[in-house]
Amino acid sequence: MNKTDNSELNKAQFGDNFKWGVSTAAFQIEGAHDADGKGLSIWDVFTSQKGKVKGGHHAMTACDFYSSYKNDILLLGELNIPNFRFSLSWSRILPNGTSPVNQAGIDYYNQVIDFLLECGIEPWITLYHWDLPHELELKGGWTNRDSIAWFENYTEICAQNFGDRVKNWMIINEPSVFTGAGYFLGIHAPGKRGLSNYLKAVHHVTLATTAGAKVLRNIVPDANIGTTFSCTHIEPASTKKRDVAAAKRVDTLLNRTFIEPILGLGYPQADLPVLKKLNRYILPEDEKNMAFDFDFIGLQCYTREIVRASIFTPYVGAALVTAEKRNVPFTEMKWEVYPPSIYHLLKKFDTYKGIKKIIITENGAAFPDTVSNGEVKDNERTKYIQDHLQQLLKAKKEGVKVEGYFVWSLTDNFEWAEGYHTRFGLIYVDFDTQQRIIKQSGQWFRKFLSNHI
Repeated sequence: MNKTDNSELNKAQFGDNFKWGVSTAAFQIEGAHDADGKGLSIWDVFTSQKGKVKGGHHAMTACDFYSSYKNDILLLGELNIPNFRFSLSWSRILPNGTSPVNQAGIDYYNQVIDFLLECGIEPWITLYHWDLPHELELKGGWTNRDSIAWFENYTEICAQNFGDRVKNWMIINEPSVFTGAGYFLGIHAPGKRGLSNYLKAVHHVTLATTAGAKVLRNIVPDANIGTTFSCTHIEPASTKKRDVAAAKRVDTLLNRTFIEPILGLGYPQADLPVLKKLNRYILPEDEKNMAFDFDFIGLQCYTREIVRASIFTPYVGAALVTAEKRNVPFTEMKWEVYPPSIYHLLKKFDTYKGIKKIIITENGAAFPDTVSNGEVKDNERTKYIQDHLQQLLKAKKEGVKVEGYFVWSLTDNFEWAEGYHTRFGLIYVDFDTQQRIIKQSGQWFRKFLSNHI
């Protein structure tokens, strides 16, 4: 691993206009799963099914952000964090997915937005962070082409109600993850499996991303509109041709499948032939409707993967060589700690001519945190953030148009299929008492953002 000198790391090095923040997601923090008219989401249903989430955990209460949002926003201020990324719960606003509107849900998000602005914190809204209304899943969810119109309708309601005060928007969060895990592997909500479910979801989500962006642009013309992609630095396990080819296929699947169509390049079918099966779902007007001129692209970078060829893996012919097997440092998610990954990914995505600017909308790490004498000394997380910022700064100095960095996450939260076993927060949460403790990483970030390092 590249050694970095964090003693010289200073906020001023990134420039006055660089955006600093933290990211969260509604289902992971809000709780209040059925409060004030909220409908069921696919994750409400998924977590209620035995064996789907580690430890049988659910998010009925989570961090109780729904009730304690003011206290958590005050903690944002205490940490000197000027930008807060959060998502809206589709089923809190539209319990049945389409109509009628739940005014209590609109009122709640208006209160959150107004309090953020009152505290001098800029709201950054993600429209969709994986929690599709269950009623829409009963109609096929993202495998139903009607999902594009459902999402347009939802976006229109959000833009009309919040666009007067919210100028920074992200359309859809990490499409490759929720389509792959939720519609192909079945390990995330809604638990569907199979190639046809996956391919339909891929195409409809791609079209919904640009359709939602067009609705938002029409209603909020001066909005700063982006959308976010998970990305992973991929390297072959050896220089053998079969490993190099396998790494290229995995890189295409994870890093190119969703970004290239919205840039007007179409699906990267030449480098991942299974994507040619998408053609059965592509209608004549779709090619042009997949593209949109986004103001920024959000990248969510955590790790790298080493890939070898494998005849046992269908469609991609590749397998990952785990961090454990390679005897390298890894997080509690078993992801390798490899700070140069963020540098390589920034350089890679910067080569796309259609990307105006890049914001790192998620970066962070899960480590086993313990409370001792009222403190959480998470040295590994602090170093992880510092080392990744050094690599980001290196890319920025080389001319990469990266203009922001958001830590995942503000607080420990419900981490999807991992439940509460993995903690990513700058703030520790005791899920029994809802007590908050700012971790050492949060204390460091506060000092960094105040230029007192």
